Amino acid sequence: MRILITGATGYIGKRLIPILLNEGHSLVCTVRDIARVEHQYSNEKNIEFIEADFLKSASLQGIPTDVDIAYYLIHSMSNSAKEFHILEERCAFNFKRAIENTNIQQVIYLSGITNDTKLSKHLLSRKNVESTLKSDIYNLTTFKSGIIVGSGSSSFEIIRDLVEKLPIMIAPKWLHTKTQPIGIRDVLSYLSRAAGNSNTFNKSFDVYGPEILTYKAMLLQFAQVRALKRTIITVPVMTPKLSSYWLYFVTSTSYKLASSLVNSMGIEIIGKPSEVNTLLDVSPMNYKKAVQLAFIKIEQNSILSSWKDSYISSGRLKDYIHRFINVPKFGCFKDFKQREIIDTQITLNKIWSIGGDKGWYYGTFLWKIRGVLDQFVGGTGLRRGRTNPHKLHAGDALDFWRVIYADKKRKKLLLYAEMKLPGEAWLEFKIENDKLHQTATFRPRGIAGRLYWYLVTPFHWLVFNGMINRLVAVKK
Repeated sequence: MRILITGATGYIGKRLIPILLNEGHSLVCTVRDIARVEHQYSNEKNIEFIEADFLKSASLQGIPTDVDIAYYLIHSMSNSAKEFHILEERCAFNFKRAIENTNIQQVIYLSGITNDTKLSKHLLSRKNVESTLKSDIYNLTTFKSGIIVGSGSSSFEIIRDLVEKLPIMIAPKWLHTKTQPIGIRDVLSYLSRAAGNSNTFNKSFDVYGPEILTYKAMLLQFAQVRALKRTIITVPVMTPKLSSYWLYFVTSTSYKLASSLVNSMGIEIIGKPSEVNTLLDVSPMNYKKAVQLAFIKIEQNSILSSWKDSYISSGRLKDYIHRFINVPKFGCFKDFKQREIIDTQITLNKIWSIGGDKGWYYGTFLWKIRGVLDQFVGGTGLRRGRTNPHKLHAGDALDFWRVIYADKKRKKLLLYAEMKLPGEAWLEFKIENDKLHQTATFRPRGIAGRLYWYLVTPFHWLVFNGMINRLVAVKK
């Protein structure tokens, strides 16, 4: 079958693609920024990518008419837009109008469980999107998922941060809220097995794991899997705003996402029973098993996707990669350094392993201080790390940077700064003629930007000089 996948660079989309390819389907994937995927799947014949922004109906004209099935995986936990629900519904409406002009037979939509009488604005928005997607032209299959547990998922990474960083937690009362978490493998099984299955046409299914757990129980079971002893004390006085700050400062989430999560965590996410497990032959795993499998993926460095790589992690939903791939030449401050390379492969491997647990090779304490300062003014800090310790792709998050261009064959890596700055910053590594060129570029915004550059120049000289020396050193 020919299948359209929206949200192809998202957490679910990235993991669904290889499954559908392995089943022999031909895929058309829509992305907001083609630069994020231009070097991936280059040797795969049964997949193509087209650029589309579902907020702009005119950009959807490139969707082919010969698609049989479409996956609607577009949604966001960002609450930066005041009219969030309107934007969500506009995306759904534009998608529906475009897809109804094709040979589509089925649309599969992944939503969230919405059975509580009081819903957060995000869950309510997803419920409204389902209504918008209903059509007389095609069959709609909706899966309403519980909290998804898997390597790289936002819920998994947040719980991991809390458990591994805090031996004793003073936590808000919403930790007593009940939920039914589900493993990412089971979610993908539902999605892939529903393709073309007429028994799922025009039906909505709640999908969830076999246990009803509180968030506190999830934290404690996670600790058991990690062989950690943890004490959790819940207090009734923590307001939603304080809870959001608590998550923001302890975990790798942004404040906006933390606020969205807090608003949702006070709502019970309990699924309604249905025949879906029998229809699709899925037996959902329990929470501990899902956590154990996630850590197997982490230990094997085989995480396919992470919420940290989405633009949501930095709040830059509108800043696409192609906007920053051309580093400005005028009106900028630059720190340029050049060194002879002894072993090109060793230097390349070091560049492609930079950041995350590996660090930045020199002045680690200064990088950490900069990360803490960034976090205190509402930035991402260094908490995001990196998804894979040795691989980089355009669009990946890398501490408080975003990968703009990564081509190991051409020996070039370009990063764009997502920390809070009075201006814009780029960091480029490029190897030419057996020399490493390292360039930090800063385009200041007003007087504050110029003062900032002069203030940090001594630290830049120290850090960037030490970093390039370590990158070209033969010792690994």
